[in-house]
Amino acid sequence: MDWLTNLFSNTDSVAHIVLLYSVVISIGVMLGKLKVAGISLGVTFVLFAGIVAGHVGFTGTMATLNFIQEFGLVLFVFCIGLQVGPGFFETFRAGGVKLNGLACLAILLNIAVMLGCYYAFFDTTDRNNLPMMIGTLYGAVTNTPGLGAANEALSASMGDSAPSIASGYACAYPLGVIGIILSMVAIKHICKIDLKKEEADLQAAEADNPHAKPFTMRLKVTNEFLVGRTLMEVNEFLKRDIVCTRVLHEGNILIPNRDTALFVGDELLVVCAEADAEAIQTFIGPVIEEPWKIEDEKMPMVSKRIIVTNPKMNGKTLGKMHFSSIYGVNITRITRHGIELFASRNHHFHVGDRIMVIGPEDNVNRVAELMGNSVNRLNAPNIATIFIGIIVGIIFGSIPFAIPGLPVPLKLGIAGGPLIIAILIGRFGHFMKLVTYTTTSANMMLREIGLVLFLASVGIKAGAGFWDTVIAGDGLKYVWTGALITVIPILIVGCLARWRYKFNYFTIMGMIAGSYTDPPALAYANGECSKSAPSTSYSTVYPLTMFLRIFTAQLLVLLCG
Repeated sequence: MDWLTNLFSNTDSVAHIVLLYSVVISIGVMLGKLKVAGISLGVTFVLFAGIVAGHVGFTGTMATLNFIQEFGLVLFVFCIGLQVGPGFFETFRAGGVKLNGLACLAILLNIAVMLGCYYAFFDTTDRNNLPMMIGTLYGAVTNTPGLGAANEALSASMGDSAPSIASGYACAYPLGVIGIILSMVAIKHICKIDLKKEEADLQAAEADNPHAKPFTMRLKVTNEFLVGRTLMEVNEFLKRDIVCTRVLHEGNILIPNRDTALFVGDELLVVCAEADAEAIQTFIGPVIEEPWKIEDEKMPMVSKRIIVTNPKMNGKTLGKMHFSSIYGVNITRITRHGIELFASRNHHFHVGDRIMVIGPEDNVNRVAELMGNSVNRLNAPNIATIFIGIIVGIIFGSIPFAIPGLPVPLKLGIAGGPLIIAILIGRFGHFMKLVTYTTTSANMMLREIGLVLFLASVGIKAGAGFWDTVIAGDGLKYVWTGALITVIPILIVGCLARWRYKFNYFTIMGMIAGSYTDPPALAYANGECSKSAPSTSYSTVYPLTMFLRIFTAQLLVLLCG
């Protein structure tokens, strides 16, 4: 049985390291699925499993743990950057400025409350207390990338003497998840929110901003200029959106496509925007008033999920596409990187978006042709783009920026550098001929692998001193100060958003969940609302919030170090 003992004890063995991480990650993931009162800690439970493993001596060499930890962090933050990059800059448009401003205020208040607790309740002469409070801060706001960025900055500035801030994170995280949801409930009572009225207000707001109504007319072709011209050429000449759903040519009813040619005497069943009807009629020919009796005129209504794969659709706005008025269909939902968004008129399309289209089957198929809808284009993995981006990100993160007042030059490090480059590649990569799209499942897989490798490494390394630091030390203090860091900013920002800016309560819930980058809180908000307001505001503030959480983590360490 020596081989078995050696497998669990020989820290230099590759098999031992693989076994260590497999045990920690599998146990952590399985335990993270357990729910208490409908709330689970999710993949973060891997951190706790790693702490237990490290505490009982099931560990690896420090060099190996450090490498896996940092590689996991780079992979994690880079995939996050690719996810948020396409919509990062759109969040600064008029509709998202106030929400992002409130999210930034929440971040500043989190830091302010953390520093207040540090100076009020901890021994400031102990150089380990402030780093531990930074770890507590990121547990309180449930932001693991921030923990990684702070940890990396600490290692760079303090070397081997850097404290294991994962202990503070572990203490604050559970109450952080619960505290966010309880704070949302508290705002509802403080502001005397009527949920039914909030739903009705959302419904009224949607009704006030409808898509243009479709206008259908039957025209007879009398313009000889159109003889032999295709429908695509007619569209290009008119410079207006027009959909021809039927053509009556020499007594035969045709279902046209973009290459269908027109002739004098043809009768067209046309759908267009009401404002364009007169110009289109003048160009093509007169309206025929009598009804067009077609047996299959009432086409079956279908719903179809269409994938945007046509590069020409990148950046186009939903409102300017006139899907309802021109194509006779409605876009009800848009899914981007696993986040379901309300199909607002201001939404900008990006390759990889999945849109739910409802309407007559032929018209839905025309929209599918317009948007691309070629799954094969998206299935091929773009590994080269990811590693090219990581190379550039590491180089960029290593550039020193001298800032007056700081003891050492500021570096974005292996967390901040790849994050910024990933955001830029995700948004502007197509200009450099880089295929930046990855399927949601591929992005989530790479991201989760990076996250669990990072959490397992941090937990294993923290496990050896966890008992002395938390159980026999200031563990309870980290717990209740973490709760203060969680709750106080939410109550201030939530009430301000309601009383000063008059935001809908469900929009506020999504904004809070996004400013804390907390999926369980978003799930709770979506469960309370039948509309997509929480998801919309969550996705509006999430990109900037994630960037600032990571950036301020490193800045805090350098300023306070």
